[in-house]
Amino acid sequence: MEYDIGKIGRVIVARGFDGEDVYAELESLATAQNIRCGTVLLIGGLRSAKVVVGPESATGPIKPTYRQFDDAREIVGVGTIFWDETKASLHLHAAIGRGDETIAGCPRGGAKVFCVLEAVIFEIVGVDACRRLDEESGLKLLSIGAAM
Repeated sequence: MEYDIGKIGRVIVARGFDGEDVYAELESLATAQNIRCGTVLLIGGLRSAKVVVGPESATGPIKPTYRQFDDAREIVGVGTIFWDETKASLHLHAAIGRGDETIAGCPRGGAKVFCVLEAVIFEIVGVDACRRLDEESGLKLLSIGAAM
């Protein structure tokens, strides 16, 4: 396991509005504020999203399995922000539910706010980390001690 030790820097409290793209808004905010490393807490609603719920297979190339919804659901989530080559990159996992149905996974694919979304970003300072493309998996993975 690789690791580095940092401290909490700024704390940003943000509100997302109906119809906004969760990833675009949070990545844009973190990029504008030069948040190179941080964690994100989310609560609120999602109108729609395409959620990665796991790989199709535990062996072989990684191919994600998706569940999609467009019926307005509640969300509680936690994520990380690290820079890739050019900007802040959000990695978010969440529990997303409506009634008795819950999806847990990574809400990508046009995750849009329903009504309101509250986000708290905790900046982590003093950590040397970024997201780099891992050739073997094809994923942008956290790399410690190799910030861009």
